Amino acid sequence: MGRGDLTDEQWAMLEPLLPKGGRAGRPPVWPRRRLIDGIRFRVRTGVPWRDVPAEYGPWGRVYDLFRRWQRNGTWQRLLTRLQSLADAKGAITWDLSVDSTVCRAHQHAAGARKRGDLQKEPPGGVYTEPIDHGLGRSRGGFTTKLHLAVEQGQKPMSIVVTAGQRGDSPQFEPVLAKVRVPRIGPGRPRVLPNRVRADKTYASRRNRAYLRRRGIRCTIPDKVDQARNRRKLGSRGGRPPRFDPVDYRERHAVRQARGPLRGDRAGRCHQRVALTCIFVSIYELDQSRVDNTSR
Repeated sequence: MGRGDLTDEQWAMLEPLLPKGGRAGRPPVWPRRRLIDGIRFRVRTGVPWRDVPAEYGPWGRVYDLFRRWQRNGTWQRLLTRLQSLADAKGAITWDLSVDSTVCRAHQHAAGARKRGDLQKEPPGGVYTEPIDHGLGRSRGGFTTKLHLAVEQGQKPMSIVVTAGQRGDSPQFEPVLAKVRVPRIGPGRPRVLPNRVRADKTYASRRNRAYLRRRGIRCTIPDKVDQARNRRKLGSRGGRPPRFDPVDYRERHAVRQARGPLRGDRAGRCHQRVALTCIFVSIYELDQSRVDNTSR
């Protein structure tokens, strides 16, 4: 077993959640476990598909499994099921941290078709392909931005992909709105965290009002200019938001959970999300820190 491959205990937990084959007959030459390990290797290292080691099977078979399950939503269903199991066991700490990271796109991303429906292989899948393909120009060049909400156990709870020049604060509500963990038994899916931690980038009135409206406590530092303007207004400026510096230190978990994701090419925004979901799905089993992932 190579470094980073699934252990027997992890595979015993993951195997019952995988889709069942519909055809009877001889077992496949390359078992699913080995192919999934090949996908994990590619996600963890960021090598091209053709450079996946032969011990995991032909690279075409590895990519075919990844792509097929990405298009029919299998990876997302696995992620949702694993989150539900973790929540039922009390393994999810519902104090979320929100942050983002910029991912440099591959040089070939600039040469792909702007219209996804005219590509040789249309994006397809269960994700809606954005018009800009999640690619844009920022100070870092041709980039994608990954907005993440993670719990304190460093397990990502929701992911939003935008172009690299998009601001962080406007994505605060969308990334929290995507948090949805179904219950194993009866009951509605859980969508509300106990607390949200974020840096001062998210310290807008709109974001604070959104949290108050949903009854979510927050630990977000105030911006210097906001505090200055409030002092100028005196009593009309209202009370400053409550901020606990000790609690704020707990947001270091999101720093460890996020990592650089290198862009693949335009028209593959759905693939970038699926790659993250693959790693998160297996990471839920690992109960360890998320390593840097690449596309």
